[in-house]
Amino acid sequence: MQTYKQYGAYKKPKWSPPAWLFAPVWTTLYILIAISFGYVGYLYALQAIPFAILLPFILNLIFNFAYTTIQFRWRNFMLATLDIFLVLGTLIWALWVVYPTAPWVALINIPYLLWVSFATILQITITGLNSKR
Repeated sequence: MQTYKQYGAYKKPKWSPPAWLFAPVWTTLYILIAISFGYVGYLYALQAIPFAILLPFILNLIFNFAYTTIQFRWRNFMLATLDIFLVLGTLIWALWVVYPTAPWVALINIPYLLWVSFATILQITITGLNSKR
């Protein structure tokens, strides 16, 4: 709830989504992430893929979960911007390396990729609007 209040207090562009939209979007995305990233972990446990394929998925989760703390608890716009670039970069890396082995994992994460791409642009804009000059 505190996250919604803080997001509402930030200066945002007119095209930013309303705060209430984030919960259903992320709920849907986290279901897709749990299924697909879980499958990658399962493949690694079976020794069907090397750690090099699992690594970007692990890093993506770390950066993804760190974002909320960085942006809303620490209120560090610049670090949150760096973090979201790391989320986007590790996601692209993960989808690239897993595609030859499990194409459906890459394809099911296209909505996540689109959302994170949009969120990256939004974060850059919010950082610019809210940074102290």
